[in-house]
Amino acid sequence: MSTTVNTLVASDLDRTLIYSTAALDLRMPDAEAPRLLCVEVYESKPLSYVTETAAGLLTRLAADTVFVPTTTRTREQYHRIHLPGPAAEFAICANGGHLLVDGVSDPDWQRQVAARLADECASLDEVRAHLLAAADPAWLLKERIAEDLFAYLVVERTLLPEGWVKELAEWAEGRGWTVSLQGRKIYAVPQPLTKSAAVREVARRTGVEQILAAGDSLLDADLLLAADRAWRPGHGELADGGWTAPNTHVLQETGVAAGEEILRRFGLAATPPGA
Repeated sequence: MSTTVNTLVASDLDRTLIYSTAALDLRMPDAEAPRLLCVEVYESKPLSYVTETAAGLLTRLAADTVFVPTTTRTREQYHRIHLPGPAAEFAICANGGHLLVDGVSDPDWQRQVAARLADECASLDEVRAHLLAAADPAWLLKERIAEDLFAYLVVERTLLPEGWVKELAEWAEGRGWTVSLQGRKIYAVPQPLTKSAAVREVARRTGVEQILAAGDSLLDADLLLAADRAWRPGHGELADGGWTAPNTHVLQETGVAAGEEILRRFGLAATPPGA
């Protein structure tokens, strides 16, 4: 089966295509559980997985389309992942802050991002200071800066006060930032720093005619909206909020089964009629 080379597939990674042990969500008897392939090792321990079926689907997809891993991970975190199939020529890290070309960050894109951030939103220092002042040591586990572009907190979610994230989001919005709660992490990301902007740049460079996308978090919403067709799984921040869009298909599958289904949908959408 041949697929068109005029299709760009931009997909979030964590809890969209790849899954930690805690996120696998294997809703079946153990004897029926799918075989898993480890795609990430951290500190000598296996960390993230895809099913063997998903690995086959991804290998075919990456060979026949412009496949662009699109993640909020830093470059260092992204390079820990070894997806099946040919290495991606393009990848997007730090929520659009870095556009990798053959594994190396594109300096022209870095300059464009820096200019937008300087012109359109409050500084990282201001937002970081507010995060630390507002957080309670009783539930704050870690505080991190990613690529000198955005900040995030690792929290004990069960102790997080109701309404705290909403209050933070309202404060950040007035300063040109977005707040997203993903698992135990609370991200504060500049609004001009988007996956969709980086994907449009890859589309411009490659001259594709169709963009497909998938993601599960609020930070993926702009990516889904920018695509011709998009999918979101039945779990995650967007599912919890009931987020929908005319071009976005809502899947019922959750966990690693959703990763498989997303790849199936990508493959079908990238296949020309009659192929």
